Amino acid sequence: MEEHKRTGPLDLVTWSISRVAMWLPMCIVSIIFFEVMMRYVFGSPTMWVNETSLWIAGALYLFAGIYSMQQRSHIRIYILYDLCPRWLRRTCDVISVFCIVVFAVALIWGGFDDALRKFLTWERFGTKFDPPIPATLKPLILITMAILALQAISNLIYDWNTDQGESQLAENVSELMGYIGGNQADARSSDDPSAHDDVKRSQKVQ
Repeated sequence: MEEHKRTGPLDLVTWSISRVAMWLPMCIVSIIFFEVMMRYVFGSPTMWVNETSLWIAGALYLFAGIYSMQQRSHIRIYILYDLCPRWLRRTCDVISVFCIVVFAVALIWGGFDDALRKFLTWERFGTKFDPPIPATLKPLILITMAILALQAISNLIYDWNTDQGESQLAENVSELMGYIGGNQADARSSDDPSAHDDVKRSQKVQ
């Protein structure tokens, strides 16, 4: 998939986050490989790898959501959207962004006090390794939702007057309907006796 170009000032922030996040899967694989070697080869398992991998994966999941929003690559049902006229597409986009913003505001409003308390008390995971996963990930969720909502608004502003052209799906549907219509016309002509007579008369004239 071709990467969507930067279209606004917020995209620079999103791209910067994504360029850091792209190395996190390699980090997770590396520490899990280290754990496997230590556990099954040297007989000395660690107590920090499992929780650290969960910690990193949680942050990666949040960062990926921001990048996916900037790239317009979230799962969407295009079969109806792409067949709509441009004004109706804009209406759908506005409704979608409105729902995203409402959800983000509700999540931040409802979770701010709890996230602040976890951060100020530096709440830990409650295990032997005891990393501060709640103290870091809970505030990060709210920060991510705020950036995601702003990114959705930025996308809407840029895409509002951007001519996306005819979608490939709409073109394919038009071609398919034309192909079906042509086959039906050929079938009717082959079943019509008068059509065969016209063909025979034309052959005799020749």
